[in-house]
Amino acid sequence: MNFTTLELHGAYLVELDKLEDDRGFFARSFCVREFAELGLMRSVAQCNVSFNATRGTLRGMHYQASPHEEAKVVRCTRGAIWDVILDLREDSATYLSWHGTELSAENHRALYVPEGFAHGFITLTDAAEVFYLMSEFYTPGAGRGVRWDDPAFGIEWPVAPEVLSDADRGYADFSG
Repeated sequence: MNFTTLELHGAYLVELDKLEDDRGFFARSFCVREFAELGLMRSVAQCNVSFNATRGTLRGMHYQASPHEEAKVVRCTRGAIWDVILDLREDSATYLSWHGTELSAENHRALYVPEGFAHGFITLTDAAEVFYLMSEFYTPGAGRGVRWDDPAFGIEWPVAPEVLSDADRGYADFSG
């Protein structure tokens, strides 16, 4: 795997190191040893799949509150998404900064989301499927979110959302 450091401290774009031949390719998509060498996710507590039927489906911006923060490795396995991470670590030099990138079944990229970040995406195609590796178990009482269009963040989404949950639509303005 090839890890590209992003401008948000601790976040990485993860690209496959493909072994290609006339059959296609083979690549490792996760190796605890390689992640650990960078001080990243050392174990996987659970894996999740999100299927999204319609282009313009927005999910996010979600995170888990302390002490249940979670790191994620996010990969789009079908279709394409615009994936966004938002640094909510108050002691970070990139506090309230965001990064967006296209993840798709075609580009095979993944995004490493550190603990203390909110995460969300919007689908760029119909029938988009997203696969997550999670460092911690989901804790329902710790689930939190911030509004996807909150002016405090200025996230630039490439398409307007057409489908989103009442919860994602209803988060209050961010107050820090």
